[in-house]
Amino acid sequence: MESAKIKAFQLFVLVVLFEMGSAILVGLGAQAKQDAWITVLIGLMGGLGVFLIYYRLYKYYPDLPLTSYVQKIMGKWIGRIIGVAYIIYFLYCAARVLRDFGELLTSTIYTVTPLIVINSLMIFTIIYGIHKGFEVIARVGELFFIIVYMMAFTGFALVLFSGLIHLENLRPILENGWKPVLKTSLTETINFPFGEMVVFTMLLPYLNDSKKAKWVCLGGMILSGINITITAVINVAALGVDIFVRANFPLLSTISKIQLANFIERLDVLFMLYLVIGGFFKISLFFYAAVAGTADIFGYKQQSKLSFPMGAVVLFSSITIASNYAEHIKEGLEIVPIYLHWPFQIILPSMLLIIAFFRNRKKATEKKEVPAKKEEEVQN
Repeated sequence: MESAKIKAFQLFVLVVLFEMGSAILVGLGAQAKQDAWITVLIGLMGGLGVFLIYYRLYKYYPDLPLTSYVQKIMGKWIGRIIGVAYIIYFLYCAARVLRDFGELLTSTIYTVTPLIVINSLMIFTIIYGIHKGFEVIARVGELFFIIVYMMAFTGFALVLFSGLIHLENLRPILENGWKPVLKTSLTETINFPFGEMVVFTMLLPYLNDSKKAKWVCLGGMILSGINITITAVINVAALGVDIFVRANFPLLSTISKIQLANFIERLDVLFMLYLVIGGFFKISLFFYAAVAGTADIFGYKQQSKLSFPMGAVVLFSSITIASNYAEHIKEGLEIVPIYLHWPFQIILPSMLLIIAFFRNRKKATEKKEVPAKKEEEVQN
């Protein structure tokens, strides 16, 4: 692994920026209609529980990333196969987020610019960041964290004073009961974005104070969850249920409606600026986890040299992953959660934790038995 160390606050910032990432851009929980905000909260609670699985594995192996300790738990060859599968998963997630980023820009302000041009600019910037190292990405995160929250407070105030909020759009609560809410939570919000914290199984060893890992990450998840919930409430209240469900990017539609004193309007630039920041950090962490995992499994000492060829894979995948945005979204809602997110975010880590628990308990028992035998021999 890279010999980098980051502070607790830097980790907190990365968690918040990563979790919010593209989650506040799309209509998260739209299948539950006006109850979308409830699905986010349920997804958050489930995501906190899932993170505790990752944290427990980290406690067993505090100095090792996922790709290393999976080999200790499952054995060298099976562990390597699982590790390679996680690398492919991280690359795929990076490609999906890159496609989201490119589609939004090409469908709004860069309408005549080819998708590959937009995606290439972003991935080259990320490759440069990976070359500079994980500490540099964490420091940049501190700077942009302040900028993001300044934009968020400004946008919230403008939406509020523009008179766009109509709380009656949030009623009736649970119109169709709990079934659509729970279904959306289990197939969407628990995985995206909260289950994606699995990427931090590759990054937690960089924290300089392992004792703070649990509460830093949980705090970051809770803050980002609250932010996403507030965004969902604002979108439904400002747009109404019909537009919220049909809009590809509800937050953009909400910001576009801001008009204050016939002077302050067309604030899409705030949305676009956040898009670039959020996209950069989300793709960077997925991509970095894949690069670091590849270097770890295959014993490659200079992991920064892997960034360019793997970046080319992410770029190519982001273009070929779907023929159009509608197909991309359908794949992300119907196929990815069941066949990728649940196995890699919940099922496999749970199995690893169970096996690690029994392995470590056996070792602890053996350690206790050795001093007892020595004591008996001395007495004899």
